[in-house]
Amino acid sequence: MSEEMTAEKARAAAWFRQLRDDIVAAFEGLEDSHAEGPFAEAEPGRFEVTTTKRTSEDGSDAGGGLMSVMRGGRVFEKVGVNVSEVFGVLGEAAQSSMAARGVPGIEEDPRFWASGISLVAHMQNPHVPAVHMNTRMFWTPNAWWFGGGSDLNPCLEYEEDTGHFHATQKAHLDPHGEGEYPRLKAWADEYFYIPHRHRARGVGGIFMDDQNSGSWEADFALTQDIGRAFLPAFVPLVEKRRGMDFGEAEKDAQLVHRGLYAEYNLVYDRGTKFGLATGHDANAVLMSLPPMAKWV
Repeated sequence: MSEEMTAEKARAAAWFRQLRDDIVAAFEGLEDSHAEGPFAEAEPGRFEVTTTKRTSEDGSDAGGGLMSVMRGGRVFEKVGVNVSEVFGVLGEAAQSSMAARGVPGIEEDPRFWASGISLVAHMQNPHVPAVHMNTRMFWTPNAWWFGGGSDLNPCLEYEEDTGHFHATQKAHLDPHGEGEYPRLKAWADEYFYIPHRHRARGVGGIFMDDQNSGSWEADFALTQDIGRAFLPAFVPLVEKRRGMDFGEAEKDAQLVHRGLYAEYNLVYDRGTKFGLATGHDANAVLMSLPPMAKWV
């Protein structure tokens, strides 16, 4: 394996792009198949795709990606599915942050490369849970790692939906060892907790960061299965709940819960902070914010 890991970077970036394509197709399929219930009379939503570009301080190319956003659909009020592949030199603040996390040699050689997929879906019907998913690979000359996961964020919780979401993730992680799902579930419970609200932002899921077991192939396979778990974990919940009637009280509960989600993403989320600190397209980084929210 070369220091630059050129082949591994290409495989990871291609996987994230393929996962993006699969999810976009599935979500547009949900729009097309919604024939009964609230919003069924509306036109099916479609993703608007924008190419994002990132430049270095000297104006040279530093990568970019695709921002795919659907607004005002039958099922999805706002959903973004972004992929990116960026590279360059980390600034001093990012170097210090990574050095504090134990990344070796980052201050001597602060080059980096990163690729990943990031998804956040805010739904029309309050009975359908919001959801987040992200997986990524990060490289520096002296280290590499994977990270990401997915978590469910209902404003109106159904225990059977929570159970299905977690059971599907467990089924995809068990081939990697019976300890993987409990490890990643516990990590998600800690990571998606909102200290100033003294509560979690949703009902959890799975999450990992700085994943480097020493085997790139094993860690890439684990990352792929985190991605593969997403659609079978989430789509059945959408299909079950999207036709349910709701009123003003349910919509109000959804808007208040979205405020909680926005607080987490702006105050604590690592990906948001990194994207803004490294000069990535701000609209792409902040794609996760809901279209409407409420604070009381």
